[in-house]
Amino acid sequence: MSESTFEITDDTFDGMVVASDTPVVVDFWAEWCGPCKMIAPILEELAEENAEKFKVGKVNVDENRQSAMKYSVRSIPTLLVFKDGEIAEQIVGAMPKDVLKKKILDAIDEE
Repeated sequence: MSESTFEITDDTFDGMVVASDTPVVVDFWAEWCGPCKMIAPILEELAEENAEKFKVGKVNVDENRQSAMKYSVRSIPTLLVFKDGEIAEQIVGAMPKDVLKKKILDAIDEE
């Protein structure tokens, strides 16, 4: 994990995500997930490049099953874009950086 992304656990989810004044992209991932490893550096780049617009947090689904179940995460990687404490977008699977960036910015109403 880089300085631009942060770890989220079941215990910290509400405080770090739902209560956040800044939009948060939550990456539900697992160590054994190939597509998760493919998308991780893309998310880190987006987090660094768009730090003033949104934050990126990561939830390891093997260690934090409650959060994954609460938000009905059935496959990974799943990205949930939270704005004002609510889910603004759900993105499933790996995709190119430009497509992912557009989906996130559209969800948080940023150009």
